[in-house]
Amino acid sequence: MKITKATIRWVDIPLRHPFTTSFTTMAAKQCLILSLTTDTGLTGYGECSAFAQPFYNEEFCDGAAALLQKQLLPRLMAQPIRHPDDIYPLFAGFRRNNMAKAAINCALWDIYAQERQQPLATALGGDKQQVETGVSIGIQASPQALVTAVAGYLADGYRRIKMKIKPGKDYAYLKAVRDQFPTAMLMADANSAYRIEDLPQLQRLDDLNLIMIEQPLEPGDLIHHAQLQAALKTPVCLDESITSVEDTQKMIQLGSGRIINIKVARVGGLTIAKQIQQIAQDAGIACWCGGMLDSGIARAANVAIATLSGYTLPNDIAASERYYDADIIKPTISLIGTNVPVSKQIGLGYAVDQANLQRFTVATANINATECATVVE
Repeated sequence: MKITKATIRWVDIPLRHPFTTSFTTMAAKQCLILSLTTDTGLTGYGECSAFAQPFYNEEFCDGAAALLQKQLLPRLMAQPIRHPDDIYPLFAGFRRNNMAKAAINCALWDIYAQERQQPLATALGGDKQQVETGVSIGIQASPQALVTAVAGYLADGYRRIKMKIKPGKDYAYLKAVRDQFPTAMLMADANSAYRIEDLPQLQRLDDLNLIMIEQPLEPGDLIHHAQLQAALKTPVCLDESITSVEDTQKMIQLGSGRIINIKVARVGGLTIAKQIQQIAQDAGIACWCGGMLDSGIARAANVAIATLSGYTLPNDIAASERYYDADIIKPTISLIGTNVPVSKQIGLGYAVDQANLQRFTVATANINATECATVVE
C-alpha cells in the first residue's frame, strides 16, 4: 500500500458525564483522529488517544500531532509498505510515542482489511462472534454513591465492575460495595496512585475478594509490583506498566502481576497488542482489552482485537452511549446484553459519521505525500 494523503483532526467530543480518576476529571474526550488514503483510493482511520495533558503517559495531543506531521507521516509516505507490521522497523529510530504510532498502525490495519475484503477482526486472526464487556466507574463522592452506581450497572446485566480508587477513597468505598453485593465480580483500578509504602493499605483489599487490583504502583516500577504481588492474595493487573513486548517479558520473569490490561493505544497499535496477548497466553497470564474513553473509531479497533483467543476476561469496551450522546461512527457500538456483537462489515466494521466528525473537529492538518508539506486550517 502506498499512502498519498493523511489528515489529522483534533476532536473534542463531550462526555455525557464527567469522568474522574486518581489524576484528573474529564468533561470531554480530546484526541486526534487520523485518516490515511492510499493511491488506490482506500481510506483507513486510526485514533491517537493521547490526552490534552501528559498525565496518563508522556504523550499529549499537540505533541503527538507534531510528531505525526513532521516525522512519522512523511517517513510513512516516502515508500510503499506491504503490511501494517512494517511501521515498526520504519519508526525504529523514534523512541516510545506509542499512541502516535498506534494511530498509524490502526489506520493501516483498516486499509489492510479493506484490501483483503475482510472484517478487521478476521484480518487480525480473531474468531469470536461477540466480546464481553465490563463497566468502569470513576471515583464517586461517597461510598453510598458508589453502591448506587454499581447497583445500576449490575441491574443492567454487567458481570464485571471496575471502580477507580485512590488513597482515602479505597477500602471503605469498596467494602460498602462488597457488603451490598457479596458475589459480584469486582475490581479496583488505582492508576498508579499508590507506592510500595502503602502495602498495608493495599493488603486490606485482600479481604474484599476482588478479581484484581489494576496498576497500583508507578508504571516503571516492575520490581515493587513483584514485591506487592508476592504479598497479596489478590491478582495484580498491570496497565500503564506494559508498553511493549519487552515489558511483558519482564513482568512474567519478575512475577510483577498475574493479569494484563492491553490497551491498543498504549502499546503502539494492533500489531503489538496481538503479540503481547500471545506471549501472555503462552505464559498463563490472563488478558483483557482496556480503553481510553475512546471514540467509536478506537472502540471499533478494540472490539476487533478482543476477538483473539488470549482475551479471556470482560473488556472495557462499553457501548458508545455509555460515554457519549453522539459518537463519530455509525452505527454506534451497542450491546446485546453485556456483549458487543462483532461486526462482519469489511475493514473497521463501522462507517465514520462524517457529519459528527466535522461537528467535533476543532482543527485539521493535511499532509500531502507529493509535496510532503503540511497545511493547518
